[in-house]
Amino acid sequence: MSLVNLNQLRDTLLGAGTNTLIPFLQLFLLVLFPDAGPGSFPLPRSLYSHYDFIIVGGGTAGCVLAGRLSEVAEWRVLLLEAGGEPTLETKVPGLSPISYIPGYSQDWGYATVPQKYSSQNFANRAARQPQGRVLGGGSTVNAMYHVRGNRRDFDHWASLGNPGWDYLSVLPYFIKSEDYRGDPGDTAAYHGKGGPIGVTPAPITPLTEAFMQGGRELGYTVLDYNGPEQLGFSQASFSILKGVRSSTADGYLRPAASRPNLHIMHGALVHKVLFTGKRATGVQFQHKGKVMTAQARREVIMSAGSVASPKLLMLSGVGPRHHLLNHQVDVVVDLPGVGQNVHDHVEVLGLSWTTPHLISTTGFRELFTKDTQDKYRTERKGPLATAPFNFLNAWVKVSPEDDPLWPDIQLFFNSATIAFDVGFLSPALWGLDKKRFFEYMSDIYGLEGFSIRPILVRPRSRGTITLKSNDPRDAPYIDPQLLTHKYDVDTLVAGVKFALALGNTSRFMNNYQAKFFDKPLPSCAGEVYGSDRYWTCYVRHMSTTFYHLTGSCKMSPVSDPYGVVDHKLRVRGVEGLRVIDASIMPAVTNGNTNAPTIMIAEKGSDIIKQDWASY
Repeated sequence: MSLVNLNQLRDTLLGAGTNTLIPFLQLFLLVLFPDAGPGSFPLPRSLYSHYDFIIVGGGTAGCVLAGRLSEVAEWRVLLLEAGGEPTLETKVPGLSPISYIPGYSQDWGYATVPQKYSSQNFANRAARQPQGRVLGGGSTVNAMYHVRGNRRDFDHWASLGNPGWDYLSVLPYFIKSEDYRGDPGDTAAYHGKGGPIGVTPAPITPLTEAFMQGGRELGYTVLDYNGPEQLGFSQASFSILKGVRSSTADGYLRPAASRPNLHIMHGALVHKVLFTGKRATGVQFQHKGKVMTAQARREVIMSAGSVASPKLLMLSGVGPRHHLLNHQVDVVVDLPGVGQNVHDHVEVLGLSWTTPHLISTTGFRELFTKDTQDKYRTERKGPLATAPFNFLNAWVKVSPEDDPLWPDIQLFFNSATIAFDVGFLSPALWGLDKKRFFEYMSDIYGLEGFSIRPILVRPRSRGTITLKSNDPRDAPYIDPQLLTHKYDVDTLVAGVKFALALGNTSRFMNNYQAKFFDKPLPSCAGEVYGSDRYWTCYVRHMSTTFYHLTGSCKMSPVSDPYGVVDHKLRVRGVEGLRVIDASIMPAVTNGNTNAPTIMIAEKGSDIIKQDWASY
């Protein structure tokens, strides 16, 4: 097969939807992965009459659980996943933005309900809410940032009445999961070798150096954000192993797939958990048009994620009584906290700097060359082997409240403006209103530059996930109620000001002649440009979720009336049912949530093994 012209791929990406793009892309990828054969996760020929454990959801957490629980040879484990097997495009780090194109087959396609206080420049005032619908879940389709969070996040969980979830207790699970491929220097004790998830630092580029130098100018140190402290600027680390995405499907599930005690059913949409009295005894699901049931001797484990886990609990009769009755669902236990405490990180889009220098070659354009393709095919190196757009992160403190070493803003840097693609994909990728996007951004269409996005990492606003109907095929209503709390808005305004200061530091100004795109946002024309009132308006119009939805099945002690699971992740009021995924976080961690979700599943696996050790 001859090499595919990557300029054609670029044109297809910019001009076509996923129905055209993905088949073309997968054909191209057979060149890069000539050994790609039939699926690595074959369906079982038949199901057992009973399993010891049934895991609902084969995403980030579910794959970890399936791999770890099936280590016990005498336990029969069934993993049910609504999506399919990972496709070739998910394996190439440089192509990771593909998964964010609307309509992508391995995403649920969720969006929030219209937001009252945020996302005002977005289509229908709604924020996109991507969630992986594929084995490996978010770990298969996310941006691959490997961020553990801040040690104070976990100490906070423990202080709320969740023993065993403090930082020193969870750190061994982070280390256990990791195969670190960099030189950690003096933070070596915080990193693991030989674990299931490869973690690789990104290459250092001139932009990386400018970013870190900017941090120093503003009084911050350069550090390893997965080390003992997080506050500062850093080189990025990604869940990549030898130039290929490292997902939980590859790291945990694939090595376990041949075990005779593990059955993997992908393409299986779970309808509900089955109960005998108040004990979970199995699940009902649909596979290839056929409604089926599976029985569990020991436990059903809900690992369907922050959207589907509360939805399936409610469809099963576990949730707020009045809400279930409104949807004609028989109540097993009245648990008002299911679907409450919903929150997400909030990012602000649009802060862009233009430059006369060609810098997006470190991101987008360089992907589309024959040299890049050859280097990746033969060595698994080059631009395709790492995340595109020179992604970088920093964690800073802009509010005087709380611990001075507990960041409240994450800064996300990338080497392209939001209008770099001349508007072909950017509005749709973010869910922005196309007319408003053009009105604001048309002046910098196609220009070189970079963006800095301030992200609120400790939001105080809380929302809900509620049923649309009792049909398991219907998506629930997702309402994080972004920016309902004044603290969140004020902190983001301060974060915007910090981003402006960073973009205007000497290395960016002198080496790149960076110029901030200071056109006033038309939607905020009534405010004095640059004032706090203007930036407040800007934040409310250009803010969206950061795809880290958590908290909908909160872990808490019995004293909290809105708790859903205890510190052993057991669902209140019933037996034989746990929730193990990001939904159990009482408060979202400080940064991207994939690594903490892996930790939760690693620790949850050990809890289950310990609880059943005497049986």
